[in-house]
Amino acid sequence: MTLAYIALGSNLGYPQQQLLDAMHALASLPDTRVLKHSPLYRTPPWGMLEQPPFINAAVQVETALSPHGLLDALLEIEQRAGRVRAERNGPRTLDLDLLHVDGVQLDDARLTLPHPRMAERAFVLLPLHDIAPTLQLPGQGTVAELLARLDLAGCEKLP
Repeated sequence: MTLAYIALGSNLGYPQQQLLDAMHALASLPDTRVLKHSPLYRTPPWGMLEQPPFINAAVQVETALSPHGLLDALLEIEQRAGRVRAERNGPRTLDLDLLHVDGVQLDDARLTLPHPRMAERAFVLLPLHDIAPTLQLPGQGTVAELLARLDLAGCEKLP
């Protein structure tokens, strides 16, 4: 069993419910259990700015799935939620990003671990900090150190 960290985001349909449903789907994966999940956050859009704000969260799972097996499962959960990949950084019903798998560094055509842009994104690091502030990202520092460098303007924890 390996620890893995997943970012969740949505800004179409019913974003809060999409994330709760995705957490339930993650808990239902074979040989996988959700250990921790962050609170939900409302965050400004990234990249394409003319879209609704996002709801974001992070989850820590323990899994026997391989990184590629877990990626395939995440993509299937997105597809079941109606995810359409129309434009990069555009609006979406559900976005699940595999951020980090303990002990794994990987860079192939399908998957890069740790996630190559997570250190730049408050919408990823803010919820991840709630569940793993001391998580060490190889060559980058801890989640807490990386988050301290980012502008958190417009990010708000939901009740």
